Amino acid sequence: MPAAPSTDWKEVIAPDEAARHEEYGRKMAELQRTRDAGRALGRALHVKQHVGARARFTTLPDLPAPYRVGIFAAAGEHDAWVRYSNGAAARQDDRKGDIRGVALKVLGVPGKKIIPGLEEATTQDFLLIQTPSFGFRDGHEFMFFIEAMRSPLTALPKIIGRLGLGRTLRLVRQLAHITGRKMESMAVERFWTPVPIRWGAHAAKYSLLPSARPTGAAAGNTPTFLADELVARLQRGPIDYDLAVQLYRDEQTTPIEDASVEWREDDAPFVTVARLHLPQQDLASEAGLRQREYVERLSFDPWHAPVEFRPLGHVMRARAETYKASVLTRSASPEPTDLELF
Repeated sequence: MPAAPSTDWKEVIAPDEAARHEEYGRKMAELQRTRDAGRALGRALHVKQHVGARARFTTLPDLPAPYRVGIFAAAGEHDAWVRYSNGAAARQDDRKGDIRGVALKVLGVPGKKIIPGLEEATTQDFLLIQTPSFGFRDGHEFMFFIEAMRSPLTALPKIIGRLGLGRTLRLVRQLAHITGRKMESMAVERFWTPVPIRWGAHAAKYSLLPSARPTGAAAGNTPTFLADELVARLQRGPIDYDLAVQLYRDEQTTPIEDASVEWREDDAPFVTVARLHLPQQDLASEAGLRQREYVERLSFDPWHAPVEFRPLGHVMRARAETYKASVLTRSASPEPTDLELF
């Protein structure tokens, strides 16, 4: 039997952490400026958007007490924007291995938000990728990896020198497993947040579980096949997911600071708390293309949330500075107040 959810979690924050995270923000902004010199600046990571779609986010009634937090305290419906993307820092061919992501911006969310200047915004963001663990223990390791990969020919020796041979081999195998998978559609993929957030008094991770199942169809063979497949699928009908949440148990099985450890479902079962419904829509039409351009200009940030959903752990605290730097560098659009009409 798994242990019961516990509120006895804690963060461990080093005295020099804030200064180091500010430096990471400067480095990510420099990466953007160097990569996009002479062009409109894009995101630091998850640069290539597949589609930006409108959606409906429905919270479920009668959830167990620990899950009834914020908009999940009662049944309700919210408009939302959904952005599908590749994870790389470049607009690369969809046939190339990558970690794909989904970002949600839920509208009509009350409560004071965390990011300074956006406290009164009525939106909340959820960001997910294709793996339940991050691979890197903390933000220091991740930023070292990003910088090392700027020089691919010398990256591997540098990473081995930092992480050691054993951890580097495990990381390479994990990345190869994720990026080497052939995908038929992002609509049939499961997504996770590999790093935790607060969930009221608890700590949590969440996951999007698709209603559609893989058919075994071959992956597409064009540079934009993932976007093309999503556009065609939404022209035919809707895409649906469940949003499920797992709660912190103990530091051994569900650690807060070590992002490389997967919170296994055997230790911390998922409970479905909401449904995400992308209605049928024509994203190839003139209005659909304008909608996709609009979503591309939005920012999606795990720190854009009410205080009771504050991100937790070193990776998330590092993201506070790197996401802020990325948003300011590319001058992202203001937060929406409703679904724009296209």
